[in-house]
Amino acid sequence: MKKTTLGVLILGAGLLLAGCGKQATSGQQSVSVGILQVVQHGSLDQARKGFKAGLQKELKAHNSKVTVKYHYLNAQGDQSNLNTMSQQLVQQKNDLLVGIATPAAQALAKKTTTVPTLVTAVTDLKAAGLVKSDTKPQTNVSGTSDLMPVGKQLQLLKNMSTGNKPLGIMYNSSEENSVLQVKLAKAYAKKHGINLKVVSATSTNDVASVLAGLTGKISGLYLPTDNLMASAMKTIGQKTKAAKLPVVTGSIEMAEDGGTATYGLNYYELGEQTGKMAYQVLIKKQKPQTMAVQTADKLHLYVNKANAKAIGLQSSNHKRGAR
Repeated sequence: MKKTTLGVLILGAGLLLAGCGKQATSGQQSVSVGILQVVQHGSLDQARKGFKAGLQKELKAHNSKVTVKYHYLNAQGDQSNLNTMSQQLVQQKNDLLVGIATPAAQALAKKTTTVPTLVTAVTDLKAAGLVKSDTKPQTNVSGTSDLMPVGKQLQLLKNMSTGNKPLGIMYNSSEENSVLQVKLAKAYAKKHGINLKVVSATSTNDVASVLAGLTGKISGLYLPTDNLMASAMKTIGQKTKAAKLPVVTGSIEMAEDGGTATYGLNYYELGEQTGKMAYQVLIKKQKPQTMAVQTADKLHLYVNKANAKAIGLQSSNHKRGAR
C-alpha cells in the first residue's frame, strides 16, 4: 500500500472501515473485501493469492483509482469458527464477501442473502445450495468451480498402477465436494471395468490408520480435492511412498505435497478468474445473481518426479504441467 494511502487510512479510518468512502486528498475510493477460508493448505492458499492478483490486475488494466482493503479470516477447519467468522465479516459491512472452499461458502451464504458473495474452490455450487442454477444463480452468490476431470484422473492412476489389485479411493465423507467426486469416480470405474476399494476418514487422526488398512489391498490410490486429504498430504505421501503406491490427487498442490501425479487445474489461476469476477461486482456493479458460475480455463498434467522415482515409476513419459 502506498505511503500516501496509509496516511489517509490513519486520518480517515472511519470512512475506510465503512468500505466505500471517497478519500478527499487523493481522490481515491476504497472498497473492502472479506475473505473466509475453511482451512490452510496449498490449493486454497493459492486460490486466495490468485484472487487478489486477479482483482489487482483488472484494476490496473482499467486504470482504476480504487484501493482494496482485505479482511482475511481462516477457520482452520473448525465449524464453530466458520459460523463466528462469517458473522464477523458480514457485520463489518464489507462490499464483497469471498468464500474459499465449500464449507466457507456455505457459512457466508447462511449469514447473508444480500451482500454480494463470490466463491472459489467449490466443486458444485448448486449441490451445495449456493445457487439455483450455474447459468443464472438467482442468489447473492456466484464464483468459480474446481470440479476436476475425475474420469481422466482415475484413468491416469490406472495407467500408472501394476498388478490386479483394485484402485483405492480415500476421502472425507462429510465433505459434499468429495462425495460428488467419489460418485463420479464410481460411475467412471463401472463404465470402464475398473475395480475400486473406497474408504473414508473423517479426521486427521483417522487418516494414517485408515490408510494403513488400505495400502496392502490396492495397486494405487486416488484422492479427490478433499480439504482433509489435502491437509494430510505429507503423512499420506510418506506412507504411500514406503508402500511403493502411485497416488493421483485431485489438485496439483496435493500432488506436490506428496502425491505422484494429477491432471487438473491450477488453483492460482482459478483464483485469478474469481478476482476478475470481483472487479465486475465491485466496480461495474454487476450482481452475482446474473453472473454464470465459471470453471477453469485450463487444465494441466503434473508429475511429481521425485515421488515417481521413489516408488519406481519411469516419469520420462510424463511432462510437468505449466504452472
